[in-house]
Amino acid sequence: MKTIFQHIKGDRAIWAVIALLAVFSFLPVYSASSNLAYLYGDGNTLGFLIKHLAHLMLGFVILYGVHRIPFHYFKGLSLIVLPAVMVLLVITMAQGTTIDGANASRWIRVPFVGVSFQTSAAAAVVLMVFVARYLSRIKDKTVTFRETILPLWLPVFGVLILILPANFSTAALIFAMVLVLVFVGGYPLRYLGLIVGIGLTFLTLFVLTAKAFPGVFPNRVDTWMSRVENFWQPTEDKKDDYQIEKAKIAIASGGLMGLGPGKSVQKNYLPQSSSDFIYAIIVEEYGLVGALVLLLLYLFLLFRLVILVYKTQNFFGRLLVVGLGLPIIFQAFINMAVAVELFPVTGQTLPLISAGGSSIWMTCLALGIILSVSANHNAVMDETTEEQNPLDILSETI
Repeated sequence: MKTIFQHIKGDRAIWAVIALLAVFSFLPVYSASSNLAYLYGDGNTLGFLIKHLAHLMLGFVILYGVHRIPFHYFKGLSLIVLPAVMVLLVITMAQGTTIDGANASRWIRVPFVGVSFQTSAAAAVVLMVFVARYLSRIKDKTVTFRETILPLWLPVFGVLILILPANFSTAALIFAMVLVLVFVGGYPLRYLGLIVGIGLTFLTLFVLTAKAFPGVFPNRVDTWMSRVENFWQPTEDKKDDYQIEKAKIAIASGGLMGLGPGKSVQKNYLPQSSSDFIYAIIVEEYGLVGALVLLLLYLFLLFRLVILVYKTQNFFGRLLVVGLGLPIIFQAFINMAVAVELFPVTGQTLPLISAGGSSIWMTCLALGIILSVSANHNAVMDETTEEQNPLDILSETI
C-alpha cells in the first residue's frame, strides 16, 4: 500500500474525494439497477454491479496514467486529438440512431469489443484543453475578433454543431463552459457578447430549420421544447412529467435519514434510476443527510480546485483546472437540480456516481489532467513558445 501511495502524485484531498465518490457509487448503482435487471435481464443485479466496477477500474487506470503525464504535453496532444474527435462525432451523427422516433445519435459502437461510447463526452474534454492552449498562447497579447475566428471559434462551433442535433444539453453546457473559460483566460469581454449573439442566432436558425424539416432531426427539437414548457408550465398529462414526478416521490419518501440502503421503492418505477435520476434514489435511501453529504463532497472538490488555481504558477495549468474542473461541478449541480425540479430534464449524469462508461472514463480523464497540474503546479514555462513536435510528445509519453 505504501508503494502505491508513493506513485500517486498531486493533491491528496482531490484523490480522497474521487475515491469517496467512486466507493459510494456502488451502493446506489447496485440498488437502482434492479429495475434494469428485471427489464433487460434475468433479474440478477450482480452483472450490473460488476459492469460498474469494470467501468470504474478502467476509469482509475486512465486517471492514474494521465496524472503521471506532465500537463504541458496536452497542449500538443489537443491539436492531434481534436480533429480525430470531430471525425468520430461525424460518424456518430451519421449513424442516425433513433429511440422511440427521436434522434439519439450520441453513441458509437467500438468494433470487435461491443462497447458503446458517447463521443460528445470525449469532445468536451478535448475541446477545453484546446481552448486553454489557445488562450495561453495569446496571453498578454492584443487580439482582434477576426484573428480569433479561425484558430478558436471555428473549432468550438464545429464541435457544438456536431453535438447539438442529438444532445442539446451537452452542447449548451460545453458552450457555457467555453464562455467561462475564455472569460477567465482574459478574452476581450466585448467580443464575448458577439459570440453569445452568434450562438443564439445559430440555435434559433437550427430550431426553425428542424421545425420546417422534421424528417432531418426526428422529434428532437420537440423533445427539448416540451421539457422546457413542462418545467415552466406543468401539464396535467402525467406522461410528459412522469420521470420528475417519480423523482419527487422518491425524495419526499426519504425524509431526514432515508429508507436505508437498497430499500428504495421508486427505483422500480423511475426510468434511468441508475444514471440520470440516481440522485433521487440516493435521497430516498439516505435521506436529507446523505444528499447533503454528497453535495458537500462536490463543494469540497470545487474548493480544492479554487485553491489549485491560486497555487498554480503556469497560466495554461490554471486554465486546465478551470476548463476541466468546473464542468464536472456544474454537471453534478445540474443533475441534482433536475431531480428536485429546479431545472428542466437534461439527461446529464452525476459524475463518478451514475452508471455509464463514457461519463466515468471522461471524468477520470479530466481529473487526471487536473491532478497532473497539481503535481506540477510550481512549473513555470514560457507560454509563447511553440509546442513540442507531437511525435516527440507521444514518444516521451509512452
